[in-house]
Amino acid sequence: MKPKANPRALLPVLVFLVLYLGMGILFEYVLKIPMGFYSIPIVVVFLVALLVACFQNKALKFDDKMQVMAQGVGDRNIMTMILIFLAAGVFVGVTGRSSAEAVAYALLSVTPARAAVAVLFVAACFVSTAMGTSVGTISLITPIAVAVAQISGFPLPLCIGSVMGGAMFGDNLSFISDTTIAACNTQGCEMRDKFRANFKIALPAALLTLVLILVSGSSGLAQIDIPDYNLLLLVPYVLVLVGGIAGVNVFLVLLVGILSGCVITLATGTVTALDLLGNMGAGASGMFETIMVTILVSALCGLMREYGGFEALLAFIRRTFKGAVGGRLGVGLLVGAMDIATANNTVAIVMAGPIAKQISDEYGITPKESASLLDTFSCIFQGIIPYGAQMLVAISQAAVMGATVSAFEIIPRLYYPYLLCVSSLAFIFIGAGRKRK
Repeated sequence: MKPKANPRALLPVLVFLVLYLGMGILFEYVLKIPMGFYSIPIVVVFLVALLVACFQNKALKFDDKMQVMAQGVGDRNIMTMILIFLAAGVFVGVTGRSSAEAVAYALLSVTPARAAVAVLFVAACFVSTAMGTSVGTISLITPIAVAVAQISGFPLPLCIGSVMGGAMFGDNLSFISDTTIAACNTQGCEMRDKFRANFKIALPAALLTLVLILVSGSSGLAQIDIPDYNLLLLVPYVLVLVGGIAGVNVFLVLLVGILSGCVITLATGTVTALDLLGNMGAGASGMFETIMVTILVSALCGLMREYGGFEALLAFIRRTFKGAVGGRLGVGLLVGAMDIATANNTVAIVMAGPIAKQISDEYGITPKESASLLDTFSCIFQGIIPYGAQMLVAISQAAVMGATVSAFEIIPRLYYPYLLCVSSLAFIFIGAGRKRK
């Protein structure tokens, strides 16, 4: 029996958004604390929201509420998600900075200087798809982008905006990205199916971005000096990318990537055995907050569903959005609103995922399509908000390299997120009416 619609059951989400967004604005813009939004302990804020949910619905005993939360956390998809997060973290720890730089330098070495910014975009696309992290990609490639701007004459905002766009491309498509993992597991679809649905939206946007980049800047430099790099370091990325596209089990793909990364980094002397173990541990530990957020949100969603919060939200969506197009727009705008509020696309997907699943079931949206919409719209908004981790890391990395640039100089150059939005809307309005399997 479905619970009755109860808007008050959504109060914990409101509490979370007010606390998180309010403190973020206070720290970032009033107190002028660098990276203020990311100084907030998001796990603690979610604990407060969960506490609010526990005090609601006095008719339900606390032990029964604990059972509801345990059922939400104990879902098979949640356990799968957590294990993939850990494996992906280990892979990123094993491959490290040298492998990502090798990708960028390899591409820059085989292209003319006038196409250097386009190469930065392609390199960021490849690295983020292989590594599964947009922030990690930006932190690795932005110093190269600053160097390219300084020696070539290309505008710095264009170089950094191109790197950010490429990073969001991979974040949206990667098989080991936490956004992909969360989107697929909350919607119950295979990563291969989501990738194929997503690729049809992302590829046109990426190709148009390349064209815009090529006509947006000029350089009189004939050649760019490239530091030495080792092509063997590209192998783990290529294996993960090929295995994922081929539909190999994600755990097996990650295991192959980790093992090959260990062998190659040790054989080439990139790291010592002790450092490698430390990097693996650091990579897994880096997923701690994401895993804790996943657990807390799962428990919170279990209570809100039990209290009738999901039914209330679905009733609003039914009144506001009609038909196949409306249902898809509802999913996209739902996760977009969550991302604007949290400045974290993974958290936005985890929060919106259970509700999006019910919307999809009601509006006849296939799991692969709903997963694609969740991931795509979260990346669109995350890629352009000036207080997102991606933007803040890009600016801070540029500062480390001695370059000064503001978010509002970069935002007009974020071609890929804007074109991804156009491509997504075209997909919704043109493709929503077609019969899907």
